[in-house]
This record gives sequence, C-alpha cells and structure tokens, in this order.
Amino acid sequence: MIKILHTADWHLGKRLQEFSRLEEQKLVLEEIQQIADREEVDLVLLAGDIFDTFNPSHEAVELLYKSLRRLSKGGKRPIIAISGNHDSTQFVEAPDPLAREMGIFFYGKYDTVIPTGKLDNGIEITKSATGFVEMKLPEVDFPIRIILAPYANEVSMKTYLGEVDREEEFRNLMGSKWCEIADQYCDENGVNLFVGHFFFMKEGEKPEAEPESERPILHVGGTQALFTRNIPSQIQYAALGHLHRYHAVGHEHCPVVYSSSPLAYSFSEADQQKQVVTIEAEPGKSVTYTPVGLKEGRPLYRKTFDKLPDTLEWLEANPYCFVELTYITESSIEAATRKAIMKAHDGIVNLIPQIKNPQGRENTSLQVEDLGKDMESLFKLFYESDKGQEPNEELLTIFKEVISQNDEA
Repeated sequence: MIKILHTADWHLGKRLQEFSRLEEQKLVLEEIQQIADREEVDLVLLAGDIFDTFNPSHEAVELLYKSLRRLSKGGKRPIIAISGNHDSTQFVEAPDPLAREMGIFFYGKYDTVIPTGKLDNGIEITKSATGFVEMKLPEVDFPIRIILAPYANEVSMKTYLGEVDREEEFRNLMGSKWCEIADQYCDENGVNLFVGHFFFMKEGEKPEAEPESERPILHVGGTQALFTRNIPSQIQYAALGHLHRYHAVGHEHCPVVYSSSPLAYSFSEADQQKQVVTIEAEPGKSVTYTPVGLKEGRPLYRKTFDKLPDTLEWLEANPYCFVELTYITESSIEAATRKAIMKAHDGIVNLIPQIKNPQGRENTSLQVEDLGKDMESLFKLFYESDKGQEPNEELLTIFKEVISQNDEA
C-alpha cells in the first residue's frame, strides 16, 4: 500500500485586493509539509494553479522551491505538479531538469515526455509518454501510473487534438485519449491515478459555481466542463484542481475529488474549511481517502451590521481575519463612523454601505450578476440603491445624452 497527498490551487503570490497573502501561504505550506510527514506520505500530487499569475514575483517563486524541497524530504518523496489555468506552462516546466533530481516533476505541456531512468534518490521513471508517467519507488513493490492532464488553452488543445468545434466532440476526444493511455499502461498490477486541472461535473447535474477569484475555464468550442465518465475505468483516484471547495464530484468507478485551495482567496469562499486529501491505495483495490483540515491562514467573513457598537465589538473579538463588512445606514456612512470602523481592524477589505429605503420597499443593491446589464439598467439600479427611489425621466434623459456623447467620442 502507498499513501498519497493531494493538494491544489496554491495560487502563490495572490493578493486579496491590497493585502498580501504571502506570509499566510508560507505558514499553510509548512502545515501541509507537516501533515505529509505525520501521515508518512509516499507521493504528493499538486493539481495545478501553482502560481496566481503567468509572471509570479521573485518571492512567490522562492516560496515554491523552498516549500517543495521540504515537502519532497530532500528528494525521497516524489512530487508530481501540473500547471493550471493561472500558470505559464513554460515557466512551470523551466526548472524541471534540476527539480527532477530532487524527485519533483513539473508537467505543463501535453507534448512533454518525462525522461525515463533511475535517479540518484532511487526513484525510477519506468515508462513515459505524452500525458503519462509510470514510476517505481524504492520501497514499493508495484508501479504507480499517473495520467497527466494539465490545463491547456485553446491553442494548445488544437495542437494536441486538432480542430474541435463541438463540446461533445471535445469531451469524447479527451476521454478517448485518456482511455488509450489507460488501456496501454494501466492494468491491475499497479496503482492507477489521474491528476488534472479541468472543470469536471457529473453528466446531467448542475455545474459547480467557480469561485470569484478564478478565471472561468473556457475550452475549445466554448466547452465549460468535462464529465466524470470521461475518466478511464482503470483509474482508482482522480485528483483535481480548479474549484476551491473540497468536494467529490462523483464516485461512478473511482473518487473524483477537488482537494480545495489551502487558503480562502475570495469572499465567495468565506466560511469554507480548507483541506488536503490523503489517499491509501494498492493495486486492484478501491482506494480510501480522507480530507485533512488546514488551520493556518486568516479566515474570510462577510458580516452585516447596523449599529457601530456591535460592529466594533465583533471586530475586536475577531482580530485575525479578513472581512467584507456591510453597514446598514439611512444615508452614506458618516466620516466619523467610517474612521472608527477602519481603525478598529487591520483586515477590512471592503466597507459597503447598504442604504435603507425610506419608501419601505425592498433594498435593491447591485449584485455581481447585474454587471452584464446595459448602462441604463445599471444606472437605475445604482440610483435606487443609493437614493431609495427610481430616477425621474428628466434625469434619465440627461444620463442617456451623456452616454450617447461618450459613444460618439
């Protein structure tokens, strides 16, 4: 039996508006390393979105290399890391020749083939192909096979698959590629794994909402999601990245699991318990997997208050967090009130006024989904939210004249 740790979506270097998260990321990666050591993990799978941008900062890159070196136990514990939609494939794969000597394997492009051979640390790459690697660990008497499915943009997908126009054709082609690999390499004499950074869902079910901090994944032909049935039947565990909430998408023939991000990166993730997943696997048998909660990092909260003493009391009682605070008021938030709130806590990301409606009608605050509406509708919503009533015809006429002049310019 081997023990595997599944993690994803580190987003190193990510900020929460003006707030750096780097110190929290250092702490939570140390916690992940401690979990791997405590659980005596043999292999780590990092399922994409290693960095938050294509051009990460020097500090983020340094944190990755130092963290992976510790997590790999100086090369004794192999790590498979694929790229996600936030990562530059070239940047992720750049250190691979050196990192491989430490048992760290970066995989970002579908035409990459990991070289076979035995490393000084005893780890041996026994078989390799595009989108696949088989390895043998020194103290394990069976091979570990991994289908590698990093995120790929439209250009990369067309290079790998050819022209694909329809969603179903895309799914079928991806599924058939993975099945070809599994049929060739994945029998019951080894442990068979899948690691991917895609939007997976069970066919016929409503898609999981992507977090606010994520760029939506758009595949060739506008495909939004792959189906769990596209994962080959030989696979015993599918380790996924992209969605930041821990959950299993399905168990049709194996667990298909999003491990979650190690920190909450947007307020849509407020109150989520962040996890890594440990998996126990052996050839020809169902795996067992266990989520392990992470404790480090500042939690994110969305709170609403209508009285200043209550606001200050809560802020004082919860100093170590980030908060999006909505304050209910008759008009705008007074300067003295705003100053008292902001002075009381160093983690207030947003302070949002919610204006009471003097007519007693239901409040009409702007929502994220409203941003797709036309300019006139947005102006009406804003005016109602700010003034508690609809704009009159004279004001609407002036607004239309202004935006028409901007269009002509």
